[in-house]
Amino acid sequence: MANDEKTNKTNNDKKTTSSVKKTAESKTPKSESKTSKSKQKTDNNKTNKENGAVKLPDSKQEIIDMFAIHKGDTGSPEVQIALLTKKIENLVEHLESNKKDNHSRKGLLKVVSKRRRLLYYLKQFDEDRYQKLISRLGLKK
Repeated sequence: MANDEKTNKTNNDKKTTSSVKKTAESKTPKSESKTSKSKQKTDNNKTNKENGAVKLPDSKQEIIDMFAIHKGDTGSPEVQIALLTKKIENLVEHLESNKKDNHSRKGLLKVVSKRRRLLYYLKQFDEDRYQKLISRLGLKK
């Protein structure tokens, strides 16, 4: 019986060692895929810049100053859409690192929907301003 117990222990040790190796090997490709995703993200940013899109500043006031039609303008569709675009960018970045955050995902969908409605309004109201705005923000339409 003593030999059987020793044999079982060594077999269990071998199984543990092999499972550790498998998990270490399986983790390596996942980290590589994360770096390729970040490369894709930087490539997408380059294409947006090539299309004439401006990189939105982090400060809300700077975005308002950049897209305001006149001094003190905070309610024009251009300003609202630019602010929502920055908010969408931040939420997308957050959701890339927190995939299970469904509350933020729902918030993202609401913000995207609001921006879509404002874009539709601006397109109906003034086509030239709409075209300028989507080219400045680098949006598809």
